Amino acid sequence: MPSGKPLKIGITCHPTVGGSGVLASALGEELVRHGHEVHFISYQRPFRLPAGESPIRFHRVGITDYGLFKYPDYTLPLSVKMAEVSRDFHLDVLHVHYAVPHATAAILARSMLPPDARPRLVTTLHGTDTTLLGRDADYGPAIRHALDCSDAITAVSSYLRRETLGLFAIDRPIEMIHNFFSPRPAGRSPQQVRHELGLHDEVVVLHCSNLRPVKRIDLLLETVAHVQPRDSFKLVILAGEDFSPFQYEVRRLGLMDRIVVRHNVSEIEDYLQVADLALYTSDMESFCLGILESMCFGCPSVSTRVGGIPEVVEDNVTGLLAPPGDAEALTQALQSLIQDSARRREMGQAAQIRAGRHFSADVIVPMYESLYRRVCG
Repeated sequence: MPSGKPLKIGITCHPTVGGSGVLASALGEELVRHGHEVHFISYQRPFRLPAGESPIRFHRVGITDYGLFKYPDYTLPLSVKMAEVSRDFHLDVLHVHYAVPHATAAILARSMLPPDARPRLVTTLHGTDTTLLGRDADYGPAIRHALDCSDAITAVSSYLRRETLGLFAIDRPIEMIHNFFSPRPAGRSPQQVRHELGLHDEVVVLHCSNLRPVKRIDLLLETVAHVQPRDSFKLVILAGEDFSPFQYEVRRLGLMDRIVVRHNVSEIEDYLQVADLALYTSDMESFCLGILESMCFGCPSVSTRVGGIPEVVEDNVTGLLAPPGDAEALTQALQSLIQDSARRREMGQAAQIRAGRHFSADVIVPMYESLYRRVCG
């Protein structure tokens, strides 16, 4: 395929709040800016995908709850829609985020098409395929098959690449392509956002996640509960899921006036611009896009030294790393930066520079374009 020819690319991701959806949406937008034709295929429009007039085309997958099935099926309707879009728009590439159910659906979709009409399949791993489902006997063989049938596999960190190669004993290359983040302009001024959040002179500690158990929200709350003085900070949580299960712990720890929660925020830049620190206490992260989002706004982080996080955070330079599960170490690190504004600013500047040099669209998107062209031949 000529190097300058625009490509027709179908993208499937989880459309709800999460790093994979953020990355896939940003990648789609950047690919359109590079002159390619992009189609998103999912059961709903990804939450970070621009609404209204957009050159990106969205194809909704219909899901019917037939009484014949105990549980509604998504993989089969997704595969049918993938085949339909591939056929009607002559797609060159199907780029799916997660092996199950997306790569498995893409494999079935390709089998529905004539050999000369089958798009190439690129599968990007974000973590769960390896760190959770890959170890499940009910899913592992399907994931292995999806990887074997993909034309190319990418992982968002060297850590995840190593884990996947070891777990599945794959004898083919997995390319490491880090996540990237392209901030949009904030919709409101910092003063408006601070007023909305009820902020005064407190240091703003930000956490953004889908609140899954691996994120250790219990440890997050325990960490901030021990920060002194208590009125020196406010924790702002951008929650991708319902936060109410944690309200008892908030009350128990006496944090009612220290925490502000906002649900399903798509305009994250409004809140990133007022953050002074980011806090992540996960037991495992393949990358942690939330840290990178903060770095792009000159915000250092305190986080656990797990998974791919050390590839993102340069310890004692762009943030502070602590052992997983260690509330005392996390509290000490967080409190030290809350109390030292000069060090916070210095780390924030270094974080912003690192984000631009290593994790920007200008660095990462050409890697995907090069990969697409290689698999298309």
